[in-house]
Amino acid sequence: MNKPKMAAEKSASRVLMLLSQLERLNEDHKVSNNDAIRQITGKILHLLQTQEKTRKEVTSKGSGGMEVILSSLENTQDLQTTLNILAILNELLTVGGGRRTGVFVSKGGTAILLQMLVSSSKNPPANEELMLHIHTLLVKVGPKDRKFGVKSRLNGALNVTLNLVKHNLQNHKLLLPCLQVLRVYSSNLVNAVSLGKSGALEIMFEIIGPFSKKSTTLMKYVVCSSVLCVCSSGMNARRAVDRGYLPTLLSIYQDWHRHDTRHRHVVIRKSILACIKNLTNIKLGRKAFIDANGMRILYNTSTECLAVRTLDPLVNTSSLIMRKCFPKNRLPLPTIKSVFHHQLPHIAAGGPVAQLYNQPPGVDDVVDESDENEATEVDTENETEYEDDETGHKTQNDDDIETDIKKLRPIQVNTRPFDELRAYEYFCREFSEIFEDNDFESPRSIIPPSSDNSELHRPIIIPTTPSSLGPQNRRPLREDLVTPRPDESPLELDSISISKRPEGTADHDLVCSLGRLVVDGGVNGGSVDGLQDEGGEQAVLEVPDTAALLPLHDPDLYLEMVKSTRSVPAYTEVAYPDYFGHVALNLREPILERVYGVQRMKIFQDIERLIHSSDILDKVVYDLDNQSCPVTDNGESLKFNSKFESGNLRKAIQVRKFEYDLILNSDINSNHYHQWFYFEVSNMRPGVRYRFNIINCEKSNSQFNYGMQVLMYSVQDAINGSPHWVRTGSDICYYKNHFSRSSIAAGGQKGKSYFTLTFTVTFQHKDDVCYFAYHYPYTYSMLKMHLQKLSALRTAQIYYRQDDLCETLGGNSCPLLTITAMPESSSNDHISQFRSRPVVFLSARVHPGETNSSWVMKGTLEFLMSCSPQAQSLRESYIFKIIPMLNPDGVINGNHRCSLSGEDLNRQWQSPNAELHPTIYHAKSLLQYLRATGRTPLVFCDYHGHSRKKNVFMYGCSIKETVWQTNANTSTCDLQEDLGYRTLPKLLSQMAPVFSLSSCSFVVERSKEATARVVVWREIGVQRSYTMESTLCGCDQGKYKGLQIGTSELEEMGAQFCLALLRLRRYTSPLELQNHNSHLLDTENDLIDTRGIPNITSTTTYVLEEDEAAFLEEVDYSAESNDENDPDLEPDLQDNLALLDPSSDSEFSRQDSVN
Repeated sequence: MNKPKMAAEKSASRVLMLLSQLERLNEDHKVSNNDAIRQITGKILHLLQTQEKTRKEVTSKGSGGMEVILSSLENTQDLQTTLNILAILNELLTVGGGRRTGVFVSKGGTAILLQMLVSSSKNPPANEELMLHIHTLLVKVGPKDRKFGVKSRLNGALNVTLNLVKHNLQNHKLLLPCLQVLRVYSSNLVNAVSLGKSGALEIMFEIIGPFSKKSTTLMKYVVCSSVLCVCSSGMNARRAVDRGYLPTLLSIYQDWHRHDTRHRHVVIRKSILACIKNLTNIKLGRKAFIDANGMRILYNTSTECLAVRTLDPLVNTSSLIMRKCFPKNRLPLPTIKSVFHHQLPHIAAGGPVAQLYNQPPGVDDVVDESDENEATEVDTENETEYEDDETGHKTQNDDDIETDIKKLRPIQVNTRPFDELRAYEYFCREFSEIFEDNDFESPRSIIPPSSDNSELHRPIIIPTTPSSLGPQNRRPLREDLVTPRPDESPLELDSISISKRPEGTADHDLVCSLGRLVVDGGVNGGSVDGLQDEGGEQAVLEVPDTAALLPLHDPDLYLEMVKSTRSVPAYTEVAYPDYFGHVALNLREPILERVYGVQRMKIFQDIERLIHSSDILDKVVYDLDNQSCPVTDNGESLKFNSKFESGNLRKAIQVRKFEYDLILNSDINSNHYHQWFYFEVSNMRPGVRYRFNIINCEKSNSQFNYGMQVLMYSVQDAINGSPHWVRTGSDICYYKNHFSRSSIAAGGQKGKSYFTLTFTVTFQHKDDVCYFAYHYPYTYSMLKMHLQKLSALRTAQIYYRQDDLCETLGGNSCPLLTITAMPESSSNDHISQFRSRPVVFLSARVHPGETNSSWVMKGTLEFLMSCSPQAQSLRESYIFKIIPMLNPDGVINGNHRCSLSGEDLNRQWQSPNAELHPTIYHAKSLLQYLRATGRTPLVFCDYHGHSRKKNVFMYGCSIKETVWQTNANTSTCDLQEDLGYRTLPKLLSQMAPVFSLSSCSFVVERSKEATARVVVWREIGVQRSYTMESTLCGCDQGKYKGLQIGTSELEEMGAQFCLALLRLRRYTSPLELQNHNSHLLDTENDLIDTRGIPNITSTTTYVLEEDEAAFLEEVDYSAESNDENDPDLEPDLQDNLALLDPSSDSEFSRQDSVN
């Protein structure tokens, strides 16, 4: 039973004995016994071939076996001994030889092989068997040696191998390993250029040929992969294109595609495509591809492969090539600057607005097709701005992390003298009030006083739908109701009266309780489809009483608020969803499961536009740049509109009968920031699939690739009892398109492209009016209405005051709320207790496109104004200073990120300008006043929305975690820091089902030094200074896992934030913090331990641009990423496959993860 084991031990010891003998013979230079060395090496080879354990013995630690073998190889002059030793090395490095190969390299084995290769070639003819062994070993060793390319070039091995290929074109046995070594050589760009100059391309294209059934499949693959590596150099690619090799490759690919009907040679076909892809990385190659009819060739071959899923790699690579060669176009706009312009008080000389308007006409949108820019984009296409996958953290740019301890330590900067700050005492009157004769029971009206300005009394038009009328009374919507006839006047706001259905006239279900909304547009004694208005002066809106469903919404009050809202375009229309309101759905809306192949299908439809250009309508149906754009009445085109508060749609182009390209407007006084959209659609056909493409998105990725859907509001559904914004759309994906971004709009980066968001919608009703939005809209007028309704909820126990912090650039007020509990009495003790309450400072909506932050703020405000015992306890614990909308102008005018100054207000907190950034200037000044008077806020939180992550999470500020992230050599004792900044996020993770602690970050970055979070932390001294990010998509944890987020969940988050503040009050004294932090927080050692583990979700994640953290889901939205190893290849080829095509696509070989 033990005989085999004993035999193995005996053989192993015998190997060691033979190695000892070989070592003695190597040391004894006086005696030359070639026969003995030949005999010993032969015996070692035999043992290695028959006893697997002997391989471990030879390379085990302390055995010195590898050194002995390499020494013998270097010293021997005997051919047979050399062959024996090379065979020994081949055995050692073949099976499970990863570590052994590393040992071989570390002992200088690579240099010995290369020297032997060069020296053997000096005495022609070279021994074929010797060359075969050497190249076989180099194939295995090369990828493991980081300096292999340099070593091979310095030793002169490149030309030796290339000459062997030249003289052995018919000797496939030797040709194959030589080609494999050439491929490894070419992984070094300098070597690739050298080989190209030496004629490597010409030799390889002699080998590549049309389809053949001979046993040369693997060799042809290696040839193609070698060409791929050689052509990785732009110089070699140009050389190949100049010699006409690209049409040759297309012809060869067609031939293999035509004859490989059983798909046995997919690996060759893919390698040919990879060669084509490399050649098209340069502008000359793309032109040659188009001239050779490459688009049609690859389109036709790809469509024939679509039915076979195993051919997805071919389809993907073909798609990538076609997209890359698709001619770059500029957006079909006269200028990429916003349609609207607002005159600023002054323009900073070096600011973005000055740069924007100092450009000559036509220079703001230039297509750049330079080779170097394209190559750069190919290399970085799938980095998606440093996004991580879910299994590990990608190495990120640590240069952005602040490492200067002096800059990290909070400092109190007195930028303004206290005499100037004293003016802000007006906003803190609660600290000086006596509360003796004040009556807080009668709420004040916050409706601004009426003005004689006619602009505030402009006509307001409300779109609706006659769905509740009989079929005989239905009529076109926008023609009669939105755009008045020349002989009619639009509906004046003051002429609209509201009538509600009397109780008992409708059923008790929701549909009947909502009733119908009818707008009679006949004002000059006329009638509209049989509806008479005898007075001719007043239109009647019959509206149900929705107070039970929407206690904070009142259509009449909303219209009153609209009157005082000032917009740059002077909007005259009101969007129906904003007027009538949104009732949160009771139904759960799951995250959409992506259909396999949807992105590929959309891309091919885009490519068809170039191939079948005659099928494209290219008809403009909506254009803000051309207000006289004709509106077709033939019923064949949809009608669009965005001329209402927060609306954003610049242009709509009908490209096919049921497909439209949509272009968003830039932020005012800007030429970029396209992401937020809100527009109206009408004149649709029910049951028809309409495709919408928003073609000028800018973010490199989006949650639309992970199940997020757009939002739609149907007027007919609302009138019939379902006034809901609902998630809708199918075949949704987000990918890079062929519209080139100007470097001016891309922050100086060249070669960038826009991205397309595409979705398909089937409308359910005829003559409907539907609205689409990026997220649940929340307008400035809606905020004013909600604040008016909230003020009416004030009781004698609630201290509620609303002030106007300032006036914005657009002439709108910025509300500032103060909420707390009234003192129990006017006694000194109660007044003292009232004034000693800590301050909590909250803000939201600095970025207009992040509407979810307003819904979270709505939940916070409703909770604070509620009569629950928890709300009363919270009001008794804190004084709340709240700015619910920091950027009213941006919200009103449909901006995504900026104010009217054309700047991101959340980058102006360090040095805000009173004229250009009034809301930030006065908000910061108020915080400075609080600090100067000894009332530094306990908590500061700025509500935001996040477009590329799920759940809700926080960003905070920590010196220690910032330093740990960079592994800086700083003693822990030098970084004394209270861990209290983690308390609130920890509490939220325990209380709020949508909150994710693992997504929180407490790192301070240089690029964020001007944001509210960092400035309030450093300059105001607020330790608990946060940005709270809410997802636009949904959740991947907790009870809402797998669901898209809605307004009810967002408002719930706002209320949960209040409850967390209530619990935080118990942990804010030093003694209680010491006693309770152990139950809430991980220890410092735990934090230190986690940062060294690469494959877990770290408690400290890195923060990226635009306040967005690393993307935690893997996606290949662009069909350009690294290939997985092909199981059809031999193991030695798999080892080198990464060298062949560092940017080849694998979108669908990874099981179409985004489809």
